[in-house]
Amino acid sequence: MDTNQKKETASAWFKSLRDQFCESFEKIDQVGKFERKSWPHKGSGGGEISIMKGKVFEKVGVNISTVSGEFSEDYRAQVKGTENSANYWASGISLVAHMQSPKVPAFHFNTRFLVTDDSWFGGGADMTPTFENQKDTDTFHKKMKESCDPTNKNYYKDFKKNCDEYFYLPHRDEARGVGGIFFDHLNTNDWESDFNFIKEVGKKTLDAITEIIETHKDKKWTKEEKEKQLIKRGRYVEFNLIWDRGTLFGLKTGGSTEAILMSMPPEAKWS
Repeated sequence: MDTNQKKETASAWFKSLRDQFCESFEKIDQVGKFERKSWPHKGSGGGEISIMKGKVFEKVGVNISTVSGEFSEDYRAQVKGTENSANYWASGISLVAHMQSPKVPAFHFNTRFLVTDDSWFGGGADMTPTFENQKDTDTFHKKMKESCDPTNKNYYKDFKKNCDEYFYLPHRDEARGVGGIFFDHLNTNDWESDFNFIKEVGKKTLDAITEIIETHKDKKWTKEEKEKQLIKRGRYVEFNLIWDRGTLFGLKTGGSTEAILMSMPPEAKWS
């Protein structure tokens, strides 16, 4: 498979997975419907934002994009494969779900395929509960391990460690949530195997999210619990605006500011 075929195959999968997430989430919510908005990239290509606000989901976004262009001189040195050329191509999917109920965790997921003079996959999934529930944590991590093990038995251990280290707020000395998996620059020189792994991460993440939401979505909650959720969301905002490399990548490459900041919760508090 040549590079163009790989690009087409990866971007088609991200679009298909977006549709699967949206269909499943609308079925869970029963009230909300996704609204879609396209945006053009400053280089070439663009993306599509899908946002839903409903009964179960206070705000959930599932974005896809396929873009190309040139890295700026100040950012180029931070990206692999740009020694001879600043050109890049990137396609991916990004999901962030903030829930009405403080008893349902927030979820984040993304996978991407990036091509410079080199090429690789990156991404992962993690969960941020307001109130930690060991059964939910076990369910989520079990699904992450299931996505990893068929490809490489070491992936889960290694990518879990990456996630714990990455989704951490140094200025508060605390983790953002209960982790998951996180990886970057994945290229084993077996593209089919790497791509199959990427697909499994997407499918298992959808399984995990839907199972955990269904478990808790109808449970009663109090104003005091909602207040704690809003304060927890403040930590989420801090991480995404201060530490998240994906936010910086999007802004540095001329992406849609609206799409990049889709991860922000509809409401947050600081105490």
